[in-house]
Amino acid sequence: MTKSAKNILQPEHRALKTAVLVLDECNTLSFAAAVDPMRAANRLADRPAFDWDYVTATAEPAMLTSALNVQGIPLARLQGCDLMIVVAGFQLARHATPSLLAGLRRIAASGATMAGIDGGPWLLAEAGLLDGHAATTHWEDLENFAARFPNVDVRPDRFTVSENRLTSGGAVPAIDMMLHIIAARHGAGFAARVSGLFLYEGASEPSKPQSRTGAPHRHTALTARANSLMETSLDDPLPLSDIAETLGTSARTLQQQFRLRLNTTPQDHYLQLRLAEARRLVTDTDMPLMDVALATGFASQSSFARAFRTAHGLSARDLRQDRTQPTHH
Repeated sequence: MTKSAKNILQPEHRALKTAVLVLDECNTLSFAAAVDPMRAANRLADRPAFDWDYVTATAEPAMLTSALNVQGIPLARLQGCDLMIVVAGFQLARHATPSLLAGLRRIAASGATMAGIDGGPWLLAEAGLLDGHAATTHWEDLENFAARFPNVDVRPDRFTVSENRLTSGGAVPAIDMMLHIIAARHGAGFAARVSGLFLYEGASEPSKPQSRTGAPHRHTALTARANSLMETSLDDPLPLSDIAETLGTSARTLQQQFRLRLNTTPQDHYLQLRLAEARRLVTDTDMPLMDVALATGFASQSSFARAFRTAHGLSARDLRQDRTQPTHH
């Protein structure tokens, strides 16, 4: 029987009983983003704000991509918690075992709030726990995620809160997500002090869209909005005049802002976005190179080949051959 979920996002002094489910092949930064805000909150509070345990899929320790090992309680032995944070990265299909998914459903059915970081939302969705909820995941996986889970309201946001489901696209928004929980339970002032311990002045708005390029502080509102438009049309590049018109400005103003803030032209910035995506498709997928060219807005294989070599120092074909050698994330 499903217990009614407790709202953990309201003022409360009692320590929040938390389970951090750490899976093999997750990134250290995603793991730390979940844990360090809790540790910092406990250090600042007069009483513990969080009481957490590490949980692993099996009796074996989880090995992070950095080769760090994390030992924890096997999921099957976890009695319950108020909040479960699922931290996952690569090899998601391998992790989505029937026993793991059953374990996630069991914890959710006990009334726990379920949160996922990076690849974590994928596993929550695979367990059917995000159906009918708004959710996000890492931008590299958003399209596949939306196609695979049609009952999930997939958003490109940095992190999402949907009743008792929280999802984050990656490590840095996960810090925002944890600060959001801390602020709801202990007040915005306390959350700001936790943030200050990390010298962190992050974006606390969950609905801020993910950016593929980072460097948000150098963007103005105008260049950030232009960047978002460019990112949503890499396969069919928009003329600069169309971008300017959509943003209610002139092409000349757009040129000036890009030159001033990012030391580049809008056209060059757009090309770099397309070529960064091309590199990702060459290294992370088996998509034929002609399809990669089309997906990143190149009408001909030769213009794609030239631009790719200029940007990355070797051809797409050579890069794909290099990829077959073993690498570490």
